[in-house]
Amino acid sequence: MKLHSNIIGEGKPFIILHGFLGMGDNWKTLARQFSESNYEIHLVDQRNHGRSFHSNAFDYDLLAEDLKHYCDTHNLKDIVLLGHSMGGKTAMLFASKYPELVHKLIVADISPRYYPVHHDAILEGLSSLDFTQIKTRGEADKALSSYIQDVGTRMFLLKNLYWVEKGQLGLRINLEALKENVSEVGEALPIHASFEKDTLFLRGDRSEYIPKADETIIHRHFPNSKIITITNAGHWLHAENPKEFYDAVINFI
Repeated sequence: MKLHSNIIGEGKPFIILHGFLGMGDNWKTLARQFSESNYEIHLVDQRNHGRSFHSNAFDYDLLAEDLKHYCDTHNLKDIVLLGHSMGGKTAMLFASKYPELVHKLIVADISPRYYPVHHDAILEGLSSLDFTQIKTRGEADKALSSYIQDVGTRMFLLKNLYWVEKGQLGLRINLEALKENVSEVGEALPIHASFEKDTLFLRGDRSEYIPKADETIIHRHFPNSKIITITNAGHWLHAENPKEFYDAVINFI
């Protein structure tokens, strides 16, 4: 069961992990920019997302082991590892378990603490999509709008739509498994997990995912970390202020 990836550029290995209900393709524009600085960017789809395999089992230990298998398969060492949200949790755990494989770690808008489940409306909306009736992306968007008012969030979610066959839409994500295991997405990093190499935490100034109170737990797990706030950005800080996000990452690496 291999993870699907899109590899862009040549040079030092740089892996990017998307967030919950996302996929590697969400990062294509930034990946092309990073690749111009002599990096080989691996846009990885985590299990049950994008074009990667589906499984009923889903937790951070498994996601970290999937990534270890990916690195072994592609002979990747001394990597730059960037993860956003759920991908950031995977990246934190992976770096703590396999520090010898990670050169630098970047975590985007998530901290090591526990987060309560907060995706109920999104998952309910996605579950409501009846593809025997919905035949266009516009119709899917209209159906989702009853559950999710924010247009940007709907556009993000609708990237999961694909043509199963001519005239038949479907979702790439393994929705049932993700609904069943959604509580795993908020799980905290294990209490003794740590990574002592250079680490950068990025947070959006309009996001509530990394409040001031989280700085203590971040520095406890990642003693050589710094925290930078991206302006004019919420949780999807890389999409909302890509220039400032890019500059912060490239200066760090």
